[in-house]
Amino acid sequence: MKRIRVLIERGKDGYSAYAENARKIYGIGDTVQDVKKNVLECIEIVKSFDDKNIPAALKGEYEIVWKFDVESLLEYYKGIFSQTGIARLTGINEKQLNHYASGLKKPRPAQAKKIENALHKLGGELLAIEL
Repeated sequence: MKRIRVLIERGKDGYSAYAENARKIYGIGDTVQDVKKNVLECIEIVKSFDDKNIPAALKGEYEIVWKFDVESLLEYYKGIFSQTGIARLTGINEKQLNHYASGLKKPRPAQAKKIENALHKLGGELLAIEL
């Protein structure tokens, strides 16, 4: 199955998104939910084009992978995850995480991967819980 990687980024006026590996797929919105909905609507519009104008990624089965830049991820989940909690999960200094969240600094790729891996590990642990 093909994977369409859609990067969501925060801007001054809301969120925007674009497919990194497929042409013609974009979205904007005030919230992450709005931008995801807008991207899905865009995909449906693009799929209605004549066949030669539909990107190959949209032909056949595909799945959408929603990606965030670190700043947008930290901003979006700030009401759920505190910087202190993310610092504990990742081992990255809380002050440094605050710089990433505010856009003051951009994390190196290794730091971004460290955050991603810690959140995936947490997600796996949460999926294994039964109540």
